[in-house]
Amino acid sequence: MPNKDNPQPWKFLDEYRGKEFEGRWPNVKTMFHISALRYPNNDCFKVFSPKEMTFTYAEAEKKIREISYYLLSQGVEKGDRIAVSGKNSPEWALSYLAVLYAGCIVVPLDIQLKDSEMETLLKFGGVSRLFIDADRIDAIDKDGSLGLVEKISLEPSDTHKYVLDLNGAEREGYDAKSDEVAAILFTSGTTGNPKGVMLTNENLVADCYLAQGNMNIYSTDVFYAILPIHHAYTMLAVFFESFSVGACTVFGKKLVVSQILKELRDGKVTMFLAVPMLFNKMIAALMAGVRKKGVVLYGLIRFLMSISGAIKKIFGVNVGKKMFSFLLKNLSLENNRICICGGGPLPASTFKMFNQLGIDFVQGYGLTETSPITHLNPIYAYIESSVGKSIPECQVKIVDPDSDGNGTIYIKGPMVMKGYYNNEEATREVLSEDGWLNTGDVGHEDSAHYLYLTGRAKSVIVTDGGKNVFPEEIEDHFQLYDEIDQICIIGYLVNKETKAEGIRAIIYPSTNAKKTYTDEAKLRARMDEIISEVNRELQSYKKITRLDIATSPLPMTSTKKIKRNEVVRLFAD
Repeated sequence: MPNKDNPQPWKFLDEYRGKEFEGRWPNVKTMFHISALRYPNNDCFKVFSPKEMTFTYAEAEKKIREISYYLLSQGVEKGDRIAVSGKNSPEWALSYLAVLYAGCIVVPLDIQLKDSEMETLLKFGGVSRLFIDADRIDAIDKDGSLGLVEKISLEPSDTHKYVLDLNGAEREGYDAKSDEVAAILFTSGTTGNPKGVMLTNENLVADCYLAQGNMNIYSTDVFYAILPIHHAYTMLAVFFESFSVGACTVFGKKLVVSQILKELRDGKVTMFLAVPMLFNKMIAALMAGVRKKGVVLYGLIRFLMSISGAIKKIFGVNVGKKMFSFLLKNLSLENNRICICGGGPLPASTFKMFNQLGIDFVQGYGLTETSPITHLNPIYAYIESSVGKSIPECQVKIVDPDSDGNGTIYIKGPMVMKGYYNNEEATREVLSEDGWLNTGDVGHEDSAHYLYLTGRAKSVIVTDGGKNVFPEEIEDHFQLYDEIDQICIIGYLVNKETKAEGIRAIIYPSTNAKKTYTDEAKLRARMDEIISEVNRELQSYKKITRLDIATSPLPMTSTKKIKRNEVVRLFAD
């Protein structure tokens, strides 16, 4: 089912084809330029801390050009790789686009990387220049062994040039072709052999517009960038999507709930994208607050929510937004139009409750290697248990399905990467000559092209009965227990001869749980009780048979995914 209100939201490009660009899709530079022509006075980039700063589209493009002029005056050439690493900010966005305006390739890097890890990637990527936050700028390439030509600060600095002060003689950079690489995104391998996903201009631009085939976005929308913007999910689904239609991006710098709620309200955010962990915490806190008001009120609210959800699902009428406006204000979502969840599996119950409250809440699916969006749940035809319907021009096939129809998911389409940078072997492992990408995920697709995930092929646990168990399926059952801050399901060896595994839960309790159950035995008893509750919901071969309680937080990525491989190493027998 296409976007029912606007089957081809990218149709307006016809007006600019032959004038601003040739071919089907503009490059990233031209995509931004077209929005600057259409909406020069719209707010483009905004931040509230450490001080408020706003750029309109006209102001943003002027500064982008000035930064690109500076880079060109310093001798950058077509295809030079220039890195950007820092906290979410207008300066980050302007630098990223200026690299592309200069005709170079942008390499976004996680600011949370250790110095040595970042230097490994800079060296592997052959990066010549680096835009980075002031507090990290002197720590990187201290001895000059990386051969960086220049380091530019994304914040005011006494020792290095500040990006907003840059300018140079007017000069146009190389105008990249659609099939040429625009960005290299590193997904893993900060030691050993890094994997740099090469995304072309077509990958990014096509994915940006085609995703709108499943969702309406407008020039009046305000997006909120709270997750790290170097990551493909925020980079495309917030940064690119917003400037493709002339909308505004508000940059959040800290993943602190109180600050997030303030910025959502102050920014009048209409498009809120986050990961399951944040949405689970928000809905759990909201419902806990209602429960404290008394059992009767809680029961009434839940009953009304079920009625609201049924009306929305069956008749397509959203009565929840007005009915529960007093609750939505507690989450600073009174201005919200759509919430989107990505970056991991979301419990159907969380999905359902947000929709019942009147929020058009959807989830999507994709990989860095697919730019990343391949699936989105249309708000007018969502399925709580699905990660979404394939966007236009995205093909899916399920390889080697089991008796339940679950097999390895393969993707093909204009959003699929060109390959891994300087790593042909790794590219051949996942990308076929005819363009099919092995996602490494397992699941099935229904006849209407909605996708259902089971888990990651690499994390599968094989039981004594030969059954495949995917940790993500079990972890979903724990997401609304507020006594648990983190849960990681891994396998443990129960039979050396057959290599059969049992199912083990590693739990890091929440602060409140540790305050409530101060005695170690009582805390253990409560965690055992939760395990028993979850086990009752699971099929016999999926039941957890071993529990370990972590004394410190489990290692996580910058997008708040638990690093499963590190957990396995830390809790190795």
